[in-house]
Amino acid sequence: MANAILNLKERNIMQNRTAKIRLLILTGIGIFLSGCSISDWYNGYYAERSAISRSQRDENNYYNSESLQMQELRKHNQTYCLDLANKPENRVARAGYPNGVWNQGMFEICMKNRGTPTYGAWASMQKKKHDEELRAKGKRVM
Repeated sequence: MANAILNLKERNIMQNRTAKIRLLILTGIGIFLSGCSISDWYNGYYAERSAISRSQRDENNYYNSESLQMQELRKHNQTYCLDLANKPENRVARAGYPNGVWNQGMFEICMKNRGTPTYGAWASMQKKKHDEELRAKGKRVM
């Protein structure tokens, strides 16, 4: 009888020790996973950084693929359109800016009308064309 009680006490102590070790391991894993969540990193920092670098790469490819004549025309048009958008009568009124700010919309329309659209305007035109093609195929466009 005494041996049976001693065995039960030893078994009880062993079970407490393994339970404490398991609880400690599970707590450590839980703290580690909540502290540096991979989904937060992937959906936040990494996704934003990769989107910015992809956009910059596409923009550089767009401007670098132009011929020398087109680059000269773009420089000429850019000076003309910047002067036009910065004229006092064309400035846009904004709170906190007594003289207004430059008219970016006018600049982009001017560049587009003069045959050298900015990358943003060109990408927008490409998206519109793509959406029209999808609509022609009967697909839904958001």
